[in-house]
Amino acid sequence: MTSPHRPPDASPPAGERRSFSGRIDGGARGNPGPAGIGVLLEEEDGDRDEYYAFLGTTTNNVAEYAALLVLLVRAFKRGATDLSVRADSELLIKQMKGTYRVKNPKLQVLHAAARKLMGRIPRVTLRHVPREENREADRLANRAMDERGSSEPLPEEVAALVVSPPQGAFSFGERG
Repeated sequence: MTSPHRPPDASPPAGERRSFSGRIDGGARGNPGPAGIGVLLEEEDGDRDEYYAFLGTTTNNVAEYAALLVLLVRAFKRGATDLSVRADSELLIKQMKGTYRVKNPKLQVLHAAARKLMGRIPRVTLRHVPREENREADRLANRAMDERGSSEPLPEEVAALVVSPPQGAFSFGERG
């Protein structure tokens, strides 16, 4: 739910601080396997935005990055100036903080995209939390996997990075 006072994609007036907290989770049943994400975005005033999406077949780590990317896109579009991100993926948090290197080529692309998006929000903090403190995001990710559905489509910029075409799909003349 968004604020009735301002459209969800409106930038804040100059100098206005808009603080958000976000909880994210990504999961795959099998690795790779059917995967989903859950994203919970809350504004300081209590406005709450829940999002879930089915990703098709991918890995758990790709799903975790997809959840982070969706959170960053949604927070940016709502005019966030301050975003606190909580996730139960220690790997994701440590890679985003630079404690761990990103070795997997697919994750390197997702990591670079997340860093770029983080640069568009003035202050972003990342924190690893135990799974017990991330139940709501986990519930949303499981809903996506159970229903094999989404609350709304993935943002195009995220879908382009995360969703692979089905095996055997034609490229229709694209090279690469």
